[in-house]
Amino acid sequence: MNQSLKNKITGLIITYNEERNIEEVILNLDFVDELIVVDSYSNDETVAIIKKYPKVKLVQNKFENYTSQRNIALDHANHNWILFIDADERISDKLKSEITAIVNSETTNSAFYFYRKFMFQGKILRFSGWQTDKNIRLFQKGKAEYISTKLVHEKLIIDGTIGKLKHKLIHHSYTDYESYKQKMVYYGKLKAKELFLKGSKPNIILYYSKSIYKFLYSYLLRLGILDGKKGIIICYLNALSIHARHAELRRISKGN
Repeated sequence: MNQSLKNKITGLIITYNEERNIEEVILNLDFVDELIVVDSYSNDETVAIIKKYPKVKLVQNKFENYTSQRNIALDHANHNWILFIDADERISDKLKSEITAIVNSETTNSAFYFYRKFMFQGKILRFSGWQTDKNIRLFQKGKAEYISTKLVHEKLIIDGTIGKLKHKLIHHSYTDYESYKQKMVYYGKLKAKELFLKGSKPNIILYYSKSIYKFLYSYLLRLGILDGKKGIIICYLNALSIHARHAELRRISKGN
């Protein structure tokens, strides 16, 4: 890992059963000065693969929600600049150069948005709502904090201005239909818990209408129709997450 940078970078990853991705993402982050993985007690080969790399710090912590895992990872970071990457994301050489140039510049920004290139079974998904997808992945540790009430699709509160990077982060989120379906349903259930804790009540009209709206919005207004068959699949599974959210909210409310 590069020790010559004026301003050092801590790379952070959170994992659970990421044997398919973990080695590649570790190698992809070879330019950071410190790399920390917070693992939720994976039961596949994830931990064994991480241990092959002695310079990677492994922390294991029981999973409660994505926000708490990310904040735990932040607590272990030793450098001011944080690069938080998901196991299924990759950084191109051009993006690496852009990142290192920024952290060693006199930037006044506290954080930076990354636009993402969404990959569908190894090919780019150009529409379906993903064409403007962006996330904060690079930020200064002392000027950012994940909101504790957001259990999924974690949100950073940034003290200061946010810039945007030119080159895109590559997001290999879709490997097969079943895994993406499980991910969307799981996200929906976590979102339901988040809504329940905020006092939201189930609504039968929203149960159906929001799912239908989500599909039509992504497929028609966000041009999923131009992605062909894969656009139908992605738009359907994203709508399924909304459906799962309201179904789980009903279940939680009845149980409570």
